[in-house]
Amino acid sequence: MRFEGTSEYVATDDLKVAVNAAVALRRPLLVKGEPGTGKTVLAHQIAQAAKAPLIEWNIKSTTKAQQGLYEYDAVARLRDGQLGDERVHDIGNYIKKGKLWEAFTAPELPVLLIDEIDKADIEFPNDLLQELDRMEFYVYETKELVKAKDRPIVVITSNNEKELPDAFLRRCFFHYIKFPNRETMQAIIDVHFPGIQKILVQKALEIFYDVREVPGLKKKPSTSELLDWLKLLLHEDMPLEVLQSRDPSKAIPPLHGALLKNEQDVMLFERLAFMSRRNS
Repeated sequence: MRFEGTSEYVATDDLKVAVNAAVALRRPLLVKGEPGTGKTVLAHQIAQAAKAPLIEWNIKSTTKAQQGLYEYDAVARLRDGQLGDERVHDIGNYIKKGKLWEAFTAPELPVLLIDEIDKADIEFPNDLLQELDRMEFYVYETKELVKAKDRPIVVITSNNEKELPDAFLRRCFFHYIKFPNRETMQAIIDVHFPGIQKILVQKALEIFYDVREVPGLKKKPSTSELLDWLKLLLHEDMPLEVLQSRDPSKAIPPLHGALLKNEQDVMLFERLAFMSRRNS
């Protein structure tokens, strides 16, 4: 397959190259970028473009690599043994397949998403090195080798909260999703809001990028937050004059809760507005 984006996802040329290179090499595609830049959605769109099933493994701080392979419920087997349950004689009844097992044995070639790998313990990526490299693992309880007939398309996302081990990085094809420029952002908005008033988008983008460039901002608003903000502006039928006025004494944008996500950033904009009023 060749990934060219979809009608629902605007992919830049360098992102298309990265996806197609990873698919050709059958290497995991490691995608980094700011939160809200479409890393997770990318895996969904690759699956849609390839008409392939998507298997999602959402990583948490407590997730262990073994859970991606399988889990053996020894406690349940012991309890059933005490109750005289016939199921106890087949240990396979107590093996729970993980997401890698599902991907390796899927009837058709799937896309496997390992989402936010940097949330897990630092040893998590190292613990998956061999399995992702060889696309196989051994189930000791059943003496079974689980091996992929075809290497699934693997997409791994990271928000860069932790450094990933060099040995793990060597086995991946890497791509960093840069924050969209105005032209790309306009194309993304056109996909989500076809027919939206151009002057509204123009003024909203000016405010949005101005907000992102404010020094000292703790969390810059992301693409997904811009889309939420535009949706609210349309829902509330916000008069265009509110966006066009650009009154410095009202530095905080209308419906700012969609863009500013912590009290420090809200207070920063309130101080800027206060200083502007004092100097006027």
